[in-house]
Amino acid sequence: MKKVASLTIAVALGCAGATWAQDQDQALTKQQVVGDLTQQGYSDIHDVGFRDGVWTARARSGDGSRVKLRVDPVTGKAYPNKQVSRMEEADVRAMLSEEGFTHVHDLDFEHGIWTARAKNPNGERVSLKIDAQSGRIIGTN
Repeated sequence: MKKVASLTIAVALGCAGATWAQDQDQALTKQQVVGDLTQQGYSDIHDVGFRDGVWTARARSGDGSRVKLRVDPVTGKAYPNKQVSRMEEADVRAMLSEEGFTHVHDLDFEHGIWTARAKNPNGERVSLKIDAQSGRIIGTN
């Protein structure tokens, strides 16, 4: 009896695992791709199509740049044709304000990072380098 029960459980788990694996390997739908791109910080998403084994789309990144995207058909991860930021300028300003920085100016997105000049919480003038994906300050001087 124990062998039959063990065999039944093993078969059930094997089938569940196979179903789960199959669900993980299914291509995303157009609506799912648009939703994933929105979650990744893209807006104005259009011209979504499936070509050469991947989803493609045109959109605006968080920094307002127009980009062409290739999207993994299973994971939904976007691969832009150029460096983009998930954060908008307003997001960066809000984050810096929350961190105690004031008089933020010369905010710019170049070479994959945000740069800004501001006064730190001690009132000292600083130049900042900010990760365009996480918003984390990665350098000051």
